Amino acid sequence: MTLRISFLRAMALCAASLLLTAGAAQAAGGTVKHYTFKQVPTMFIASFGEAHERAGDGAETWGIWAKDPGPRGVWLGKFGAFVKQGGVASARWKFDTTDWWVDENGLLMEKPLFPVPPGVYLVTGERETTTILTVHPPDASGNRRWELANGAMLYDVTHLPCRSARYTPASTTDTCSPANIPMSSFPIEPGGKLPKIPGCKTQDFSVLFVIGVAVQTPS
Repeated sequence: MTLRISFLRAMALCAASLLLTAGAAQAAGGTVKHYTFKQVPTMFIASFGEAHERAGDGAETWGIWAKDPGPRGVWLGKFGAFVKQGGVASARWKFDTTDWWVDENGLLMEKPLFPVPPGVYLVTGERETTTILTVHPPDASGNRRWELANGAMLYDVTHLPCRSARYTPASTTDTCSPANIPMSSFPIEPGGKLPKIPGCKTQDFSVLFVIGVAVQTPS
């Protein structure tokens, strides 16, 4: 998930400067809200949903990385040595045998923070669309609604080259190990899915870049 940070930084500066004075989100019902955004170092949301969705439930299943997890990762081909050294990466995160993540290049990654905190985020997929994502607080049942502004779809703000998947044991008796993923499966093509392996439940996530956070109550 290694990024062209210089390009993103330039995009963030441009988008943030525009939206500091004119950040507007039009919801599906036609209501327009204006926000003030603060530029932030790029963060990464692991989202789960259909590409065509503009809003939905289930944001409690989304995670967020405050730092790019790619450069902090461990190559699958070095998994054996990684285990022998205690499963602790040089970036100081620890491998969890019951819940592990892989990126499109074949890197084991640290887990994101779950869930994404409620808030209003400026998001992009490093393509044509930059828009506003609202993650609502949980309701009585724990469900968290999310919505994108101005008619954008989840696909529009997904960075297609960045792919990530979460692997967990398919049952209490299954062994789910990164050692069973062939390196020949990588790299994953943009928009593709990571490989499924015996004994594992695989959940693919799309990646959104966060380049700003709202710091003012909408007017």
